[in-house]
Amino acid sequence: MSRGGSQQATLAALAANVGIAVMKFVAFLFTGSSSMLAEGIHSVADSGNQGLLLLGRSRSKRGPTPAHPFGYGRERYFYAFLVSVVLFFGGGLFALYEGYEKISHPHPLESWPWAVGVLLGAIVMEGLSLRTAVRNANRLRKNRSWTRYIRDAKAPELPVVLLEDAAALTGLAFALIGVTLALVTGNTVYDGVGSVAIGILLIIVAVTLARETKSMIIGEAASPEIQRSIEDVLRADDVIAGYTQLRTLHLGPEDLLVAARVTVAGHRESDAVAEALGETERRIRDRVPIASVVYLSPAPAVQREREREEDEGRIR
Repeated sequence: MSRGGSQQATLAALAANVGIAVMKFVAFLFTGSSSMLAEGIHSVADSGNQGLLLLGRSRSKRGPTPAHPFGYGRERYFYAFLVSVVLFFGGGLFALYEGYEKISHPHPLESWPWAVGVLLGAIVMEGLSLRTAVRNANRLRKNRSWTRYIRDAKAPELPVVLLEDAAALTGLAFALIGVTLALVTGNTVYDGVGSVAIGILLIIVAVTLARETKSMIIGEAASPEIQRSIEDVLRADDVIAGYTQLRTLHLGPEDLLVAARVTVAGHRESDAVAEALGETERRIRDRVPIASVVYLSPAPAVQREREREEDEGRIR
């Protein structure tokens, strides 16, 4: 569900942003509004960002190679990080510059009905795109807050689309307010102020995305719920007397590495131990389907106790 949902939301956002970008640039040609130009560039950046997300998703499906034995799942995080860079420079900084120019050298708006009409149309299209993203995210969010969901999400596409669409709607509101104030007061500085507000908003969103995707690029463990599920399997296994150094690492949104030191109960031949641990690994994969790579290494009881003490000391 998460795979199809994130792709559906990304495609919906791409279609909306391409159409909106064309509308905004046409309106800019008729009005000369800096807020409209900033919003047009913002929509172009957003369209490119959805393209990057789809490219990262496609490239991450490549299988393991000798140079990358765990596959390319993390490419999705890399391309999501590029989205934050594009949003920062292609959207935020450009909007700030355009707003500064408008405030420093104001000029009257022309054909204002174009600006208002396009902004209202863009709000409708962005709202539909955001509704698609919210509907798909709600299937995964459950009872978590939106902030918690964005922080915990391992697949980057839906959080990126949610933040972009929310920022786009807010930016459109800023642009509409700026244009309206400029028309009502006759002071086009308000149009430049709207562009500056859009730039600040995009920079905040870009920094938020960069921070969240950086954490996944570095490497994050599985959620506490998934860790507990793995521990439940290990504790319920009659073959395993104990375990230490349980480690998990996301190789991609739907690929998890699991490793642990285990002590096998009783005295068993090496072949019997290997067979028993192989069966335990299979049960872990059944309980946690994203556990694509599982390593259980047998350890003598004395070594297990020493590693347990080391783990406890590290937690303290």
